[in-house]
Amino acid sequence: MNYESTFIVSPELPLENVEKLTAKTTKIVESAKGVVKSVQQLGKKRLAYPINKFREGSYVFMELTGNGEMVSALENFFKFNDSVIRFMTVKVEKKKVVVKPAKDVNTDARPQAVEIKQNESTEQ
Repeated sequence: MNYESTFIVSPELPLENVEKLTAKTTKIVESAKGVVKSVQQLGKKRLAYPINKFREGSYVFMELTGNGEMVSALENFFKFNDSVIRFMTVKVEKKKVVVKPAKDVNTDARPQAVEIKQNESTEQ
């Protein structure tokens, strides 16, 4: 299964410690038989609302492949790590392609009236 995980780290944590935390997260995923496809450190951003009295945080986004055990191991790590102030992991499903019917060039865009004939019942 494919997953996306985003976690927010305390803004007081130096950049090198954020990188160590990201490396530790990668090791946890790999030890739970998962694969890290990509990691993006998005830097410090302002939060929409204060979390634990912080107005900003360092964002890290990861794309993962693995099973449910990997996700629970990762989320347990986030829960018990004081530097992580918020996290979210979501399952990514393949996009379904919806094909729209092609318009016929010869028909008008106006709806056409349809004649409905009712069957006459014969009563005896």
